[in-house]
Amino acid sequence: MKEAHFKHVFWLTIATIFISTSGALGKFIEMPTPVIIWWRCALAAICLFAFCRFKKIKLRIKSNQDLVTFILAALFMGGHWITYFYALKLSNVAIGMLSIFTFPVITAFLEPFFFKIKFDPVHLVLGALVLFGIYFLAPEFDLENDHLKGALFGVLSAVLYAIRNLMLKKKSANYNGSMLMFYQVAILTVVLAPVLFFMDTSAIVSQFPYVIILALLTTAIGHTMFINSFKYFKVSTASIIGSTQPIFGIIIAFLFLNEIPEWNTFIGGTLIISTVVIESVRSKRKLKA
Repeated sequence: MKEAHFKHVFWLTIATIFISTSGALGKFIEMPTPVIIWWRCALAAICLFAFCRFKKIKLRIKSNQDLVTFILAALFMGGHWITYFYALKLSNVAIGMLSIFTFPVITAFLEPFFFKIKFDPVHLVLGALVLFGIYFLAPEFDLENDHLKGALFGVLSAVLYAIRNLMLKKKSANYNGSMLMFYQVAILTVVLAPVLFFMDTSAIVSQFPYVIILALLTTAIGHTMFINSFKYFKVSTASIIGSTQPIFGIIIAFLFLNEIPEWNTFIGGTLIISTVVIESVRSKRKLKA
């Protein structure tokens, strides 16, 4: 049991590192956000389709109800990505990534409404820590302040992401993770296609290598592995363990973009990331019990 738990946590950490590259890439790539997301989805869809065919993973959707769930989950995922990238563009990688990590606590609050589980009062404490951390990220409540705008977009992105994860949790036991992620990006490729006709797409010539990394490493591989983790953890637990993303993201942004967070960002980030340690210890003790 201990070895299996360690293995699942290890692969979830690898997935987290891959997903963490989204911060620096989202900030660095110079194209309109919806265009970036379209290219991200289109290329990831091609990669995932090829992978599913190679592995002989069935792509058949078992019911119309599942199809509706896939479509709605994809729309929430698209909203999450777009608002997240706006958060990165408005502020910086540290604030953008840290602010969306209100989603583990949001997930914990919403999970009892999706599944027949009892609400854990400890999540109230974790929620307070996260909210206090958000205050430090943008202590000046001025809607003209870009850091506040970035934090607010990040929190909105977190809400959309939490709902999407909970919707897919119900389906993760019946479908392969690669198949689920394929339909997410394929649906978004179709939905976002109109942006190519009224937004500037010319920069793709110079930005294509970075978009490839975003589509393949971050999206096709990272998010698929994260979805697969739902088979072994509660969504709230997987989300909070995955909250190490900002740590990796800030390191990547420092190395490649030379972004150095301000002191209040470190304080806010420490409060938010502390929820990772708390929930990780609690989840391990539950397994031992």
